[in-house]
Amino acid sequence: MASSLVKSRSLINKFRLISLFQHNIHCMSSKKIANQNYESIIPQIFTNPVLNSSYFRTRVDLRRFKSSDAQNQLVDDSAYVEDDQVLDFPGGKVGITSEMRFISETNGSRVHCYRLLDDHGDLLEEPMHKVNKEVAVKMYEKMLTLQVMDTLFYEAQRQGRISFYLTTIGEEAINIASAAALASDDLIFPQYREPGVLLWRDFTVQDFANQCFGNKADNGKGRQMPIHYGSNKLNYVTVSSTVGTQLPHAVGAAYSLKMDNKDVCTITYFGDGGTSTGDFHAALNFAAVLETPVIFFCRNNGWAISTPISDQLRSDGIVVRGQAYGIRSIRVDGNDALAIYNAVREARRIAVTEKRPVLIEALTYRAGHHSTSDDSTKYRPLEEIEWWKRTRDPVTRFRRWIDGNGWWNDKNESDLRSILRKQILNAIQVAEKLDKPPVADLFSDVYDVPPQNLQQQERCLRETITLHQKEYPQNVPV
Repeated sequence: MASSLVKSRSLINKFRLISLFQHNIHCMSSKKIANQNYESIIPQIFTNPVLNSSYFRTRVDLRRFKSSDAQNQLVDDSAYVEDDQVLDFPGGKVGITSEMRFISETNGSRVHCYRLLDDHGDLLEEPMHKVNKEVAVKMYEKMLTLQVMDTLFYEAQRQGRISFYLTTIGEEAINIASAAALASDDLIFPQYREPGVLLWRDFTVQDFANQCFGNKADNGKGRQMPIHYGSNKLNYVTVSSTVGTQLPHAVGAAYSLKMDNKDVCTITYFGDGGTSTGDFHAALNFAAVLETPVIFFCRNNGWAISTPISDQLRSDGIVVRGQAYGIRSIRVDGNDALAIYNAVREARRIAVTEKRPVLIEALTYRAGHHSTSDDSTKYRPLEEIEWWKRTRDPVTRFRRWIDGNGWWNDKNESDLRSILRKQILNAIQVAEKLDKPPVADLFSDVYDVPPQNLQQQERCLRETITLHQKEYPQNVPV
């Protein structure tokens, strides 16, 4: 017993010495940070009266982020540990104190938001991962393509030509910049607001149109509702309407990649509403415990359809939940394409080289309706929506940056917009004229040999169509 106490004292003293050293380093770095006047660098960040809520009052952090080993993230609590009292618990040694202290519900200040471009497109600090002209121009062209495609497909739905559509207005940077930072063989588990990831991987405008019209050229054979894209060739798992179910799938796939020693990762996208599901918590815990190479990317756009973020949680957004599960996390400006690119690029490095999960929370704003089935002006002021479109548009911000670098001009802009409009309108017309998938596709791809009951259903359907031909579309081959 005595020898155990001596060893305990020795360990505690060593721990205190290390803690004192780390404390001094922290104090020195804190003084440097305190001397930085963030407000003078980024005026009026999240201070518009329209957005006068704690959700939007997050300080922007201009420092480069760096990863560190998980064990170094633990905070020393030795100042509160009484001598000779250490509990050797199965989960690790824990100091004991006679002082009753409840952990506070907040750290007192919000987690900083990583940003590289200000609202005017000016570079605040040299990024860790630089973007060259070729990549930057391609990123902007894809963001613009996504923006124009959303406009025209939304109009097509309003004209009754497709049954449903969902836009990415205000979240173009999240789509394209995150995709640009990944490798082509990284596996994507999307929600439903990430078509830009597919666009970056050369899923054509015609492919998008074919899926939305559900014709015979659709990868999903017309079985999914519009915007539920998928591509085995491009490593993009088909969209599922059910919120949050893709998160555990991404973790399982990442664990498989880890066991196979593959230098790739998975990434799964979800909104702030998805974090209110049980699948979110189960996925983070499994990923942390199994140390899987997965990136959790949360698009915190402030609204889960009509439910505001303030009605969903009381914590400091989503980023703090990562630490609770033992996952390295970062908060990033979701309207800053350059910051997103850097955050995802570094997150991928951590996931692939260290074989561990990373959580990214991107603060943004859904500047469109949730979908064509929604009218967001019923639950939020139109002035707020227009303010975000006018002052925080991610496409405009990135355009200003490449303009400043001499990589883009007004002629490039007008020429590309004209080409895109013609290309997308033509794709819609082609997709609309193609036949629908044959009736047989309703019963295939599930069983190797269809059971008797399915064979009977198929025969009955064909007989019904033959007897009542006028009641069925003529472009569905029987």
